[in-house]
Amino acid sequence: MNKLTNACKTMTEKGSSTTLVKKRLNAVKIGLESLKGTWNGEDFNYSEEIILTSIEVLQGILPSIEKQIAKATEGSSQKTLNERRLTALLLAIESLENRLM
Repeated sequence: MNKLTNACKTMTEKGSSTTLVKKRLNAVKIGLESLKGTWNGEDFNYSEEIILTSIEVLQGILPSIEKQIAKATEGSSQKTLNERRLTALLLAIESLENRLM
């Protein structure tokens, strides 16, 4: 989430289009809220449409992270970081999907 927040800030300062970054940032926030809600028994009040959109956006991020993992040197901090990002996204997607049942 920090990476997306920083990207959004930088792109806004440069006057670049931030639509995709904001969409991804929002999806990550919703995924995180879903996980926190599951873990801590907190409320989660989003419509089915928003949940479906978030799932779609998060799934769209997965291929780029998988490519980064494939390119990274085994045992490098970058590979570990991206593996953890991938795990976090998969858990967030699973949590959101469970809310649709």
